[in-house]
Amino acid sequence: MTTIAATRRVDPEVIAEHLAEARARTLLLIAPLTDQELRAQHDPLMSPILWDLGHIAHFEELWLTQNLEGPVEFVEMPGLYNPFEHPRNERGALRLPNIAECREIMDQIRDKVLARLADNDWDASNALLREGYVYRMVLQHEYQHNETMLQTLQLKQGRPYSPAARFDFLDGRLGAGSSVPKHDMVRFPGGPVDIGTDDRSEAYDNERSRHTLVLPPFWIDRNPVTNGDFAGFVAALGYSTREFWSDAGWEWVTRAGARAPLYWSWEDGGWQTRSMDQAGPLQPSNPVCHVSYYEAEAFARFAGKRLPTEFEWEAAASWDVSSRTKLRYPWGEQTPSKDLANVDQLSFGTRPVGSYPLNVSPLGCYGMIGDVWEWTSSDFRPYPNFQSFPYAEYSEAFFGTEYKVLRGGSWATRPGAIRNTFRNWDYPIRRQIFSGFRCARDE
Repeated sequence: MTTIAATRRVDPEVIAEHLAEARARTLLLIAPLTDQELRAQHDPLMSPILWDLGHIAHFEELWLTQNLEGPVEFVEMPGLYNPFEHPRNERGALRLPNIAECREIMDQIRDKVLARLADNDWDASNALLREGYVYRMVLQHEYQHNETMLQTLQLKQGRPYSPAARFDFLDGRLGAGSSVPKHDMVRFPGGPVDIGTDDRSEAYDNERSRHTLVLPPFWIDRNPVTNGDFAGFVAALGYSTREFWSDAGWEWVTRAGARAPLYWSWEDGGWQTRSMDQAGPLQPSNPVCHVSYYEAEAFARFAGKRLPTEFEWEAAASWDVSSRTKLRYPWGEQTPSKDLANVDQLSFGTRPVGSYPLNVSPLGCYGMIGDVWEWTSSDFRPYPNFQSFPYAEYSEAFFGTEYKVLRGGSWATRPGAIRNTFRNWDYPIRRQIFSGFRCARDE
């Protein structure tokens, strides 16, 4: 399939192909679920899957039919599927349509979208249509909700979620991984670095504008922190040692009573963990997953290090010091694939460090795209010359000190929704997300 991210040329047939592929993936993920499981609110942090499906459909309707006719409404859709009107913990009580009704609505909206796609005047001055941006935005929106749905399915009550299809790692295309990952650090020499992007074909407004920062020299972990690394922190009583925790972190860990990452359990003299329906002994060489910002921060302090800023992270992932050029992905410009990085939902879990030998940045950092989102120490704030587009509720409403930035994507991130400049954000207490980290230290 032609990749929509590989070209700025607008090809309606390619757009239609990508819309179809995105919907097929969404429906594949929910295929094993009963009507009751689709309607249930499995955790107050997450929406019922039926709400996600309706929100995906009506977001598409808003941006690919209504707003293309004008005037543009810079708001989420009103009513049942507006996330600001209905916080997640309330959505289980909403009168949602059943799956048959929801599928019919999704199909009706898609028919209208495809009819409108065929009639687009791509030379018009409509900023939404320029370079096909609004279609890429809607595609990324569905991709991102796929990951949110997978967070829900990991939290699912009752029988574990068993995928309808699972990517087979035993096909010989991937590296074997390393039983003892390198734990060294690599040095960034400092100097001027380009951060962000000026791309307007698919990048979100919070990724713009491209600007230059002068970074002091720093060191950053070659690899993400692994389960084995983090098990050492747990064994050293890290969760009960006050000196490793910030004031906010200590308040959280005391209140939450956490003693290990989410989904870890001590059984028969060893740590066990679970990803969807697969449970078993902790894999020491896999990146640690499902840790909060506070846990990551505490581990870094335990290790005599700190978390990187998001600018340090982006420099380590994207900046070629020798040529002073910026890469779209750590390995270059090629769109992520199963051979390059673990960014496909059908893997349903992390892989040992070293499994993707091409997933290395010019600086020498492994795995900065895929496996786990990586916490940074940065608050979610606007870049210089930020302009909200096409609606303030996507980024601008969240700027401030409440949220920490995560970078790099996870095994649950679709390839079309990740790049070196992509900025995710969440509350520092969140652990249901597929989050890990790597550490840094000053020169």
